[in-house]
Amino acid sequence: MKKWYESRAVWGGLIAVGAAAVGAFGIVVDTETQGQIADLIVVGVGSVGGLLAIYGRVKAAKPIK
Repeated sequence: MKKWYESRAVWGGLIAVGAAAVGAFGIVVDTETQGQIADLIVVGVGSVGGLLAIYGRVKAAKPIK
């Protein structure tokens, strides 16, 4: 199982809601751009997770044997 924030479907839904909200102000976000935004977010979340894992290992109180 993957976490909710790793799901393109969840991010796609959130972005679609956001695109509809900004559409009320006259800003149009097409579906292709929405998909690209979702892809970038999923990649970014994975990258941040990896960096946090490395940071946690570096700051750990006990070394790895």
